[in-house]
Amino acid sequence: MIVRSLLFVPGNRSDRFHKAVAAGADCVCIDLEDAVPPDGKSGARADVLAWLAARDTGAGKVGVRINQLATLDGMKDVVAFAEAGSQAGFAMPDFIMVPKASSAALLDALLGALSYNRFSDHRVRLWPVLETVAGVRAADELAGFAVGGGLLFGGADYAAELGVAMEWEPLFHARANLVEAASLIPDVNLLDVPWLDVGDQAGLRAECERVKALGFKGKACIHPAQVAIVNEVFSPSASQIAWARRVVEAGEAAGGNAILLDGKLLDTPVYLRAFQLLKSVE
Repeated sequence: MIVRSLLFVPGNRSDRFHKAVAAGADCVCIDLEDAVPPDGKSGARADVLAWLAARDTGAGKVGVRINQLATLDGMKDVVAFAEAGSQAGFAMPDFIMVPKASSAALLDALLGALSYNRFSDHRVRLWPVLETVAGVRAADELAGFAVGGGLLFGGADYAAELGVAMEWEPLFHARANLVEAASLIPDVNLLDVPWLDVGDQAGLRAECERVKALGFKGKACIHPAQVAIVNEVFSPSASQIAWARRVVEAGEAAGGNAILLDGKLLDTPVYLRAFQLLKSVE
């Protein structure tokens, strides 16, 4: 599944879960980590499990961001989902988002605790959040755990660790590294950090266009009002689809020979780009 937009919703606001699912995002992530204060973790965890047990699994893709694995709350999250998953009739979330991911061993341990392994077709998908220097450096390895799920760039925490502003220039190197890492593994979505100024839609659109040009597949959202812009920018336009269709048709007609279209000789990478674009809208 190609993911353009992922909408976060606080785990302690169960009244918003259905609204988030209906907001038009490609998937929704219920957040037990940053959005929930320490004294609200237990209550939020219980609310999320109860909502998941009763939800219509066909209504949309819904995942959960657990707490950092190397914390007590993170361990409690894993135990709670492992126990719930062993109960008849309980549908696990479509994915588990793992904050501050930096260790393949911890991700393997998580999958093991949930009675899965990363090579199984019947498993919960993972979304590692790469928001530390160690995580970005380990991106090539961690991307292997994101097949069928994705990687999220946690630019705010990454900038804080570096001691820099959350602006384009300081974060460019990390973003470029993540694009390369995600490109090496098939079926891995790569999403950018949310745009934090909810009222600045022009700024959101500009950054979406910038990270799309760099190679990101989408962007996370922290408010439903951001979803439509993100979906629009990360969807191919009608003219792009028409161009791709003509290229693919010309390539098929060429039967493996050089492709000539509108007087231009097109090489294989252009054909593959057109083919991938059409595949993304199927």
